[in-house]
Amino acid sequence: MAASAWLLMSLWMANPGDISAADEAELTPAIHERELRAHVYRLASPEFLGRRGPGAARTSRHLVDAFQKLKLRPAFGDSYYQSIPSLLNEGTDKASVIGRNVGALLPGSDPKLKDEWILLCAHYDHLGKQGKTLYPGADDNATGVAMLLEVAEYFALTKDKPRRTIAFLSFDQEETGLRGSTYFAAHPPMPLRQLKACLTADMLGRSMANVMDEYVFVLGSECSTRLRTLVEKTRPPEGLKIGRLGADLVGTRIARSDYGPFRDRNVPFLFFSTGQHPDYHSPSDLPERVDYRKLQRISLYIRDMLKRLANEDESPSWNDKPLPPDLEEVRTVAELVSRALKRHDKFALTDKKRELVESVQQRLSKILKQGEVADSDRSWLLWNARLLLVTVF
Repeated sequence: MAASAWLLMSLWMANPGDISAADEAELTPAIHERELRAHVYRLASPEFLGRRGPGAARTSRHLVDAFQKLKLRPAFGDSYYQSIPSLLNEGTDKASVIGRNVGALLPGSDPKLKDEWILLCAHYDHLGKQGKTLYPGADDNATGVAMLLEVAEYFALTKDKPRRTIAFLSFDQEETGLRGSTYFAAHPPMPLRQLKACLTADMLGRSMANVMDEYVFVLGSECSTRLRTLVEKTRPPEGLKIGRLGADLVGTRIARSDYGPFRDRNVPFLFFSTGQHPDYHSPSDLPERVDYRKLQRISLYIRDMLKRLANEDESPSWNDKPLPPDLEEVRTVAELVSRALKRHDKFALTDKKRELVESVQQRLSKILKQGEVADSDRSWLLWNARLLLVTVF
């Protein structure tokens, strides 16, 4: 761990500032910045041991306690837990459990729509401890879990209950190949054919490459016309910008997060993330580096999106063919590469990386100038976006 990271962690453990247990325990429909901050600091604290192994078990109990306080129903019969079996023992009588998903249900209020359900989810596991080094995982994914808890609190405590059932899930074992979400998708608590949409979030509190400060990326709307409309029509809070991207830009066969098992089963999905940053999967992913005002704005946006999905007459359906490419994702990628080139203080580039980014910027500018995205342009963008993720960002 770098000396600066050691110093930050030491200061955090010695004096967490104005983090209050009362803020974490507060129960109101409002989604406050201070509540989100309290959740992240708690989940990223040494108490939960990096949320792996014994720390993950402790975290799962903490989440169950939160759902019980909201009087949400257990998602799995009479239990909030879903055991995740080892791949070697799945389908056998041998009891070998590698983790536990945690879930709760808020039943729908509409007699005609209550059997349909919407899933809001965020994984809680992280990298644990390696020797004496703690991996706090403040952004990955304490921020996503904080959003999940506060949005669940909103729906549990607000007077107007959703017409469709909402499932609130926090998956274990995301960091080990999406095992938690994969098992859940294969063993859902309600019929999968009645699952109308999956909203999942992973890393909501930072800035892609430290240059996309006001952006949250939203992926997956290309697979559902209705979801595309919702993303376009749901107005984000002031100060937040939506960067709409195709999920294939970050991976097709191998998903980047828990949307994968649902995408593979043709469930309409949206994936929310503020993107990768220099502290990703590092001991320096600390809670004081999270932008809590931004996290609040994103949480409000996801809440509003979930509210519409749970209440509107029309539900999303899967498109057999993705919607045709448009200029919006080109603009989003163009903004990222432009800022990466300009903001040397935030994101350093070697000469070789700068050359690659400049060449991508030139082609993106050409596409924007021509005013449409040809199939060849989209194929080029697909390849180069993945290349940039692997080699630059």
